[in-house]
Amino acid sequence: MNAPTRRGLMLILSSPSGAGKTTLTRMLLQDRALDLTLSVSVTTRARRSSEVDGIHYRFISRPDFESLRDRGELLEWAEVHGNLYGTPKRPVDDILAQGRDVLFDIDYQGAAQVRAKSPADVVTIFILPPSMSELRARLERRAEDAREVIDRRLDNARNEIRRWTTYDYVIVNDDLDRSYGDVRAILAAERMRRERIAPRIAGLVDDLLAD
Repeated sequence: MNAPTRRGLMLILSSPSGAGKTTLTRMLLQDRALDLTLSVSVTTRARRSSEVDGIHYRFISRPDFESLRDRGELLEWAEVHGNLYGTPKRPVDDILAQGRDVLFDIDYQGAAQVRAKSPADVVTIFILPPSMSELRARLERRAEDAREVIDRRLDNARNEIRRWTTYDYVIVNDDLDRSYGDVRAILAAERMRRERIAPRIAGLVDDLLAD
């Protein structure tokens, strides 16, 4: 098997609820040409009937989660509503070593933890809504949450939006197709960064200079 021409990267998408992150993530994964692998988190939360272990999450016990965390084997982790969530480091490293890229759908806290542990491998994109009124309209169109839940999501959104300066790229999602094209363009450019392709190019340069 030929050695990979570059090390893979970690592409992190974050956004407030309703801004389009989940839709963009699904579109990226469905695009076979991009060859992206979704990072699967581990959680201590009970599995829902619609969820498949190993696809939606890996469902583990709290002692097992705490063992992973305490051994430094999680890229990021958080406790939400009494349940623990985290990203195992080893499966991600294995994929990156193959020269393939991993897609993350995590919030600003998780993104900061991943960047702190693997700064050279991370590319972060924050997805903004075009306006708060449009964000509210999108949440209301879902018809999934009561008004007080939507109000709470909007309050959380304001807190998340304030973190936009910590990201490498920011996309205003006022047109889904254009936003998807922007994410693809960012991924294409980041895959060609000098630091990522240096091992392959260095050999070519040596050959060029020796010719």
